[in-house]
Amino acid sequence: MTISRDDLLAYCDGLLNVGAFADYAPNGLQVEGRTDIGRIVSGVTASQALLDAAVEFKADAVLVHHGYFWKGEDARITGMKRRRLATLLAHEINLIAYHLPLDGHPELGNNAQWARALGLGELKGFIGQAGAEIGVRGAFAEPVAGEVLAQRLEALLGRSVLHVAGKPGPIRTVGLCSGGAQGYIGEAAALGLDAYLTGEVSEHTVHVAREMGLHFYACGHHATERFGARALGEHLAERFGLTHRFVDIDNPA
Repeated sequence: MTISRDDLLAYCDGLLNVGAFADYAPNGLQVEGRTDIGRIVSGVTASQALLDAAVEFKADAVLVHHGYFWKGEDARITGMKRRRLATLLAHEINLIAYHLPLDGHPELGNNAQWARALGLGELKGFIGQAGAEIGVRGAFAEPVAGEVLAQRLEALLGRSVLHVAGKPGPIRTVGLCSGGAQGYIGEAAALGLDAYLTGEVSEHTVHVAREMGLHFYACGHHATERFGARALGEHLAERFGLTHRFVDIDNPA
């Protein structure tokens, strides 16, 4: 089955409440391809490797979290950017990207999916304005030790995790925000949460965690953002009868 590109985009834009987010790149259609979409490849980033996989799959669209045309990006179409765009245009593949809206969706978002996979309940929006929160906070039914949570994260994400220990005692309440969201650790501390989880770490993050008594976990930018594009792709495939494949291009960052 197929769906018109315009109908698919209208559905996604509404589902993800795109207009509520002030973002750093355009959400939705970034590169125009075929007018009808029946086959979708999803992934974290629209790298050349993902585009090549989409060509092999004969995809009509590539659905990603990290697309192109970021604020402050050099506008010239040269080198790597030219090769990527040339691949999309030559094969008439649509590039569809959702950044912050795909972090914040309460069901399909990176953070809601991550939180549920980790076993958190009592989920609420976290970080940002009401209706446009990009993170999630919640609680474990049974509190866990800091070392045990690190082990759970490593098993779930398939990679090593940096753990900065907080105050003694088990962890019950957790805030998490995927990717490069280490700068929001202060919001987690202000809410009195036991732990904060994100993708990356900065030098000062360690000091904040130690001095605020907050367990901090840096779990990998890529690893923590594999959830959303996959979940959205699977949702679209089920709702509209499309063919979907999630392609995970390995990235240690």
